[in-house]
Amino acid sequence: MPTVFENPAELKDAIGKKLGESEWLAIEQDRINMFADATGDHQWIHVDPARAKDGPFGACIAHGYLTLSLVNMFLPQIVEVRGIRMGVNYGTDKVRFPSPVKVGSKVRGSGELVGAEDTKDGAVQATVRVTVEIDGIDRPACVVDTISRFYPE
Repeated sequence: MPTVFENPAELKDAIGKKLGESEWLAIEQDRINMFADATGDHQWIHVDPARAKDGPFGACIAHGYLTLSLVNMFLPQIVEVRGIRMGVNYGTDKVRFPSPVKVGSKVRGSGELVGAEDTKDGAVQATVRVTVEIDGIDRPACVVDTISRFYPE
């Protein structure tokens, strides 16, 4: 269940607020293979289970950028801003990949509102730090500050 803000202005009063978590998502080899096909990154640590078994991680791992791309799926499960005519992804800051995501792992995103401010074009720009957690692993798979702009109705 996402944390709900009734309008973009409410974001400015909630800096530092923990926003909750998304649902868990299993990372299967098919998803990794499709990402490899979409990006042209067919490195063996991602797509060759036999070779990866004897590699540094003991199994295939998800691409770091695949893990990052899942943040777009997790964000609507973490936060909802109402009273807008449009919301856009503006960018990211400080992307890190502390731990690999092995095939068969489950991941989820947890969020914290780390910034919110008015922009010159009338939006509220919000920075949500999303931590992609791996079930059963202490270190996260990805930590990223996402930047979104919300334009009020």
